[in-house]
Amino acid sequence: MTKFWQTLVLGMIFVAGTTSMAADSIYEFKMKDIEGKEVELSEFKDKVVLIVNVASKCGATPQYEQLQALSDKYSKKGLVVVGVPCNQFGGQEPGSEKDIKEFCSTKYKVTFPMMSKVDVNGENEDPLYKFLKAHAESKDNVKWNFEKFVIGKDGKVVGRFGTRTKPDDDEVVSVIESELKK
Repeated sequence: MTKFWQTLVLGMIFVAGTTSMAADSIYEFKMKDIEGKEVELSEFKDKVVLIVNVASKCGATPQYEQLQALSDKYSKKGLVVVGVPCNQFGGQEPGSEKDIKEFCSTKYKVTFPMMSKVDVNGENEDPLYKFLKAHAESKDNVKWNFEKFVIGKDGKVVGRFGTRTKPDDDEVVSVIESELKK
């Protein structure tokens, strides 16, 4: 390989690896929803967004109830809860998108947007999660299912909460309510 091609390839790798870091907000990202349709996150512009990596067979799975309750309570005020299935933690989201959708709608009556299954860490990490981690106070990898990122109306990360912090915890609700008032 000539020096020109080596430089070009290395440059392309560098740009690909830093694209999510260069983004200013979640509005620059796209994901597929649970039915495989492309969703431009700019659809959530001027909303407060709660992004949660979810799993159907986790001890924290009952948090779906609290997520749905938050959605019911605050959606008319501008909150959008977004579930992002992930199977990276203990293989606790093994099903297909169809299985996940059926589980969520029948067991927990989920009506908030659900995305297709993605990786939130590692080599195949979804670009949105690279952005979320890079722009949160804690830059660590997602540690487990049901980690929560609160996004302000400007599309920027304003809060990050681990699995043990339930969606209806006062700390989470306080951040959401504060952002909704802006």
